[in-house]
Amino acid sequence: MIRTRGFTTIAVAAAALLLGACGGGGGKSGTGSTGATGKPVAGGSARVLTLSELRTLDPAQMGNNFVSGAIVGNALYGTLLTDDPETGKIRGSLASSFTSSDGGKTFELKLRDGLTFSDGTPFNSAAVKYNWDRMRVPATASPYQADASLVTSTQAVDATTLKVTLAEPMAQFAQSVVTTSMNWIASPAALGKGAKAYDAHPVGAGPYTLKEWRRQDAMVLVKNTKYWDKPKPYLDQLTLTVALDATQRVNTVISGGADLAIEQNWENLKKASDAGLPTTTSPLSGGTYLALNTRRAPFNDIRAREALADAIDFNALNVSVYNGTGETVDTVFRKASPFYTDTPVGKPDAAAAQKLFDAIAADGKPVSFTFTTTASTENKAQAESMQSQLSKFKNVTMKIKVVDYAEFIPLQTSHDFDAVVSSAAFNDPEPRLWTAFQGDSPTNMTGIDDAQLDAALLKGRTATTVADRKAAYETVQQRLVALRPMLWILRIAGSAISGKNVGGLTQYGFGSLLPEDLWIKH
Repeated sequence: MIRTRGFTTIAVAAAALLLGACGGGGGKSGTGSTGATGKPVAGGSARVLTLSELRTLDPAQMGNNFVSGAIVGNALYGTLLTDDPETGKIRGSLASSFTSSDGGKTFELKLRDGLTFSDGTPFNSAAVKYNWDRMRVPATASPYQADASLVTSTQAVDATTLKVTLAEPMAQFAQSVVTTSMNWIASPAALGKGAKAYDAHPVGAGPYTLKEWRRQDAMVLVKNTKYWDKPKPYLDQLTLTVALDATQRVNTVISGGADLAIEQNWENLKKASDAGLPTTTSPLSGGTYLALNTRRAPFNDIRAREALADAIDFNALNVSVYNGTGETVDTVFRKASPFYTDTPVGKPDAAAAQKLFDAIAADGKPVSFTFTTTASTENKAQAESMQSQLSKFKNVTMKIKVVDYAEFIPLQTSHDFDAVVSSAAFNDPEPRLWTAFQGDSPTNMTGIDDAQLDAALLKGRTATTVADRKAAYETVQQRLVALRPMLWILRIAGSAISGKNVGGLTQYGFGSLLPEDLWIKH
């Protein structure tokens, strides 16, 4: 198994910095082979390569996205809800339904009858209440505190019914459950024993339980015999190892050294497809973006933001970093989205950029800024591509600051940066566009605070018809173009690749892979 330190793509840095900025989207078959077909076969084990080293198994502190170890969360805790791979429609799992009869002010969560945690104790509405209430507490340090705090109160009506009241109507609140760790429920009794004890013996209701966790090495999960959805899971065991080097990761799967890899690299997807391997990719709108800190110079001057938007060619960046295999963002929403409008995010204009750079310099302060990134090959290549493009202009200077992962995360609260990569990827735009760009959002990296933008985001959040929401998000797109607090870079490749004998590659939410569906043809 392959293990390296350091991050390998812009998606890693984005997800590490801003777990709450990613959401929604279903799985979609890639262009490789279909993998194993026919009736799933029970038994066997799978060797899985993942993209990040977990720090804890406390679900409140884990990230429910493909980069941040969602396969582990899904394995240990199962899912309350998932979304349809093609339409994004919410469907039940541990929960049989999640409905609202008043336009999204209150919701009723109904659990399936007879659910138990892996230790045999009841999985009931009181357990969901405990987990959701706990996530709202700042001391829990959940990356999804903002999502959990949309809930003002929870009431366990009976063993299988939880009533949820929101601060304001939000018809799409189920998306916040599907795309965050609100989807994962742990045993309150086990959590009460403390962090160290819990990491040694996590208790959920998922398809697998923890057998062994050798930190900085591997995690071994075994079938949960009490899992509710039999005959799943099909595999007896999963062995997960972190593999951050992109080239080694894909080569390990191609050579048969691993059965499955969580993937984020566009070039690796092409290599896997060319080798005839099965792939799946979440068809997400939005993507990664360059966040420009509007709180301080030089990007508190809109001319500097406009100049950068005119100067940087992200198609050229795609070629230099990914050999053109990446997917650039031409419009915020994909054409398949019900909210799609042909509103371009912009295109480079070198002459306009130079004119703006010169005008700012004439005021005595030429544009000078630092791009902060992590120490991976691709992240640095991305920064160097931008730096190379800007070197062709006068009166602008871009420096690159490379920091460790531990230094990168605090930028979310310190805002001590000029420019960094963040992300807002989604199927349904709620709640991700809100958390990324609403003026008071704690995860608004750009610091943009605009009344028209906020009003449109609120309309998109609270409206109950597709037509009204589409109109609201058209305004959101127009304001982002007008204000230029950020520059879209690439779509996110939330993916998985596997050996030809592996079946059941199924994603939900932000590329989260469902391990209970995996099987291997013997």
